[in-house]
Amino acid sequence: MMVRVMGSLSNDADQSRAVCKLPSQLNENTLLLIYRSIKVNDMNDLNFHHLRYFHVVAHEGNLTRAAERLNVSQSAVSTQIRLLEERLGQRLFERRGKRLLLTEAGRIALDHADAIFAAGEELVNTLRERPSSRVQVLRIGSLATLSRNFQIGFVRRLLERDDVEIVIRSGALGDLLRQLEAHRLDVVLANIAPPRDTATPWISHVIDEQPVSLIGTVDRIGENIGFELLLAREPLILPTVESSIRSGVDALLERLRIRPRIVAEVDDMAMIRLLVREGAGLAVVPPIVVRDELLNGRLAEAYRFPDLRETFCAITLPRRFPNPLLVTCLDGFAPGKPAMTAGMR
Repeated sequence: MMVRVMGSLSNDADQSRAVCKLPSQLNENTLLLIYRSIKVNDMNDLNFHHLRYFHVVAHEGNLTRAAERLNVSQSAVSTQIRLLEERLGQRLFERRGKRLLLTEAGRIALDHADAIFAAGEELVNTLRERPSSRVQVLRIGSLATLSRNFQIGFVRRLLERDDVEIVIRSGALGDLLRQLEAHRLDVVLANIAPPRDTATPWISHVIDEQPVSLIGTVDRIGENIGFELLLAREPLILPTVESSIRSGVDALLERLRIRPRIVAEVDDMAMIRLLVREGAGLAVVPPIVVRDELLNGRLAEAYRFPDLRETFCAITLPRRFPNPLLVTCLDGFAPGKPAMTAGMR
């Protein structure tokens, strides 16, 4: 005899009703064996109905909206999520106020659910002769003021791969770290290492250390002009006081008793690059920020500060299931490998 149960049974009562519809000649012991068989077989296979509910809740971030989208009650959605968590042996969500946040296991499950439902869509597209492709995703948070050249250097090993999608979100460090903690990001790129404690055990991987230089157009730098005279004579473009290198610059100017003429204080390296290219003043900046202009001669390095360096970090949290794309990027900066600024002088 073969018994096939189609669809999803939301609770034990439903399963009991399904069994009771079997032919009346089956005795109580036979019914019990069939019921147990259904339960065992159900636990051996992933229920994609449960997974569909989870997929919608994870993307909506809210039970009410998910229930409305699925056209079912909130209790039905909660039941399906609970059954999936029991099947996987992992909590997929944690509640914070009215929000549902993915756990680390939940983020992994969502990545797989995205791939599963994308595969279904790909099947339809293939049979309808609409080409599509499946990709792996790396989610990066980057400090809004960070050098774009540094960001490109970090992901360079992935740029030529057809199976990879890179998502980069810019923002303030605090916001990015909260997204990292909520598993919405795989890594945060910054030039400031956050404080570490037992509640938030950030891991700061030092990716690169760069010198800091005084840089400007050839016309502004001139020839055979001393460093101190340049600082005193030319307008300066400086990072804002929150920058990791600004305190060192201010201390140097104080020791030299120079009152600089500051034409701009900018928290965005891309804007500093534009200002110095336009000849607005001399910029205190890591050379990587204006690498292309230094190479083509549009800008020149007037002076390299001997005691100033900027450290670039990739910030992560301990993960049971690290993103393999992130591992690839971090391996590119393992000890003994050349820094991304190698060859720049």
